Amino acid sequence: MNKNSSATLMTNGPIWKRIIAFAIPLFFGNLFQQLYNTADSLIVGNFLGSSALAAVSSSGNLIFLMVGFFNGIAIGAGVVVAKYFGAKKFDMVQRAIHTIVALGIVSGLLLTVVGVLAAPQILVLMGTPADVLPNSVTYFRIYFCGSLAFVMYNFLVGILQSVGDSKHPLIYLIISSIINIVLDLVLVAGFHFGVGAAALATIISQFISAFLCLRQLLKSPREYRVHLSNIRIDWLMLKQIISNGLPAGLQNSIISLANVVVQSNINKFGQMAVAGCGSYSKIEGFGFLPITCFAMALTTFISQNLGAKEYQRAKKGAVFGVICSISIAELVGVLIYFFSPYFIAAFNATPQVVSYGVAQAHVVTLFYFLLAFSHCMAGILRGAGKSTVPMFVMLVCWCIIRVTYISVAVKFIPDIRVIFWAYPLTWTLSSIAFILYFVKSDWLHGLEKQTDF
Repeated sequence: MNKNSSATLMTNGPIWKRIIAFAIPLFFGNLFQQLYNTADSLIVGNFLGSSALAAVSSSGNLIFLMVGFFNGIAIGAGVVVAKYFGAKKFDMVQRAIHTIVALGIVSGLLLTVVGVLAAPQILVLMGTPADVLPNSVTYFRIYFCGSLAFVMYNFLVGILQSVGDSKHPLIYLIISSIINIVLDLVLVAGFHFGVGAAALATIISQFISAFLCLRQLLKSPREYRVHLSNIRIDWLMLKQIISNGLPAGLQNSIISLANVVVQSNINKFGQMAVAGCGSYSKIEGFGFLPITCFAMALTTFISQNLGAKEYQRAKKGAVFGVICSISIAELVGVLIYFFSPYFIAAFNATPQVVSYGVAQAHVVTLFYFLLAFSHCMAGILRGAGKSTVPMFVMLVCWCIIRVTYISVAVKFIPDIRVIFWAYPLTWTLSSIAFILYFVKSDWLHGLEKQTDF
């Protein structure tokens, strides 16, 4: 491989150094991604008011419901590339990456059509407040006009990360985040064009980041370089990608669907509750940073080492990643717990908005270690090609139990804090389920059997 390549083989060298070196750019990349998303809410909340902030907030879970499925497919696609890359089967890497790019184009165009057409009906079904609905529809439809950019960005980043390159995605996220914030300030704060302008700023910046990712892959080392003339679907490779990615995609959709139900119940408490909880969700995104970066790093680390048949190394890396993730996530949770009044007020200083956001933070944040543990377990299993296990755990714990609990509890106790307690309950149950799976299946002992592609 070219010595100037940004790719990293995680099958040799100090385990802690490989994981940390890969996770740090992921951390900062996710940080800028969160800033990217938070900029809309901060600027909209301060310059357009609580009604516009509620419109942006109410669209968030619905957006992830639509985009999350394809993001899950991208995760599965990355697992396939990482295993072949770790095994140094570069002809298979080439087949995989060109199939992924072709799949991303088709998926992005499909999501554009579905998102634009379905927006009003789905937002009404969610019980979006009438005074928020027009702005929510506008934001949602403009946002989904950029579906091709969102999907392609995630697919292309998945390829780069699967070969150990987490640096270039970080650079591109920084660039797109700055562009997004500048456009928000000009279009929303400067010209007061409304929530549609915030969505437009986001999709412009996403198209730029997707283009930069593609440009990088077009000039990458030959082992994982994209050639435009070779972009086509290899049906056997597509089968592998779908078998690895479909469970993760369904998992994302299941969680998002549950979140839509949760959002529907929050909507019943009015505009201030929607704005306050939406503001907290942006802050919570920062709490997710150590969780997502280590979960993603573990997926790549496990995939590459299993491909190279480095089984003991995979086990040691899994333990190290989990400990790091839960420790840092809990530290962030404690900080958010104590400083939440100031964080929420930064979005909108209306007392009721702050009150709702702080109430959610004080219920949820001290349980971040459970959330980190669940995500890391899911990342490890995906890296080993066992993505159906976290899918079923999330289906039961994060969807069926959570939705049932909220639907029943809110009828008897019409207090929004009942909804907030669904989160630590869900995280506790999923953590227990993963522990039981690992103990009962003796999975770590049987890791050596994970040699197939």
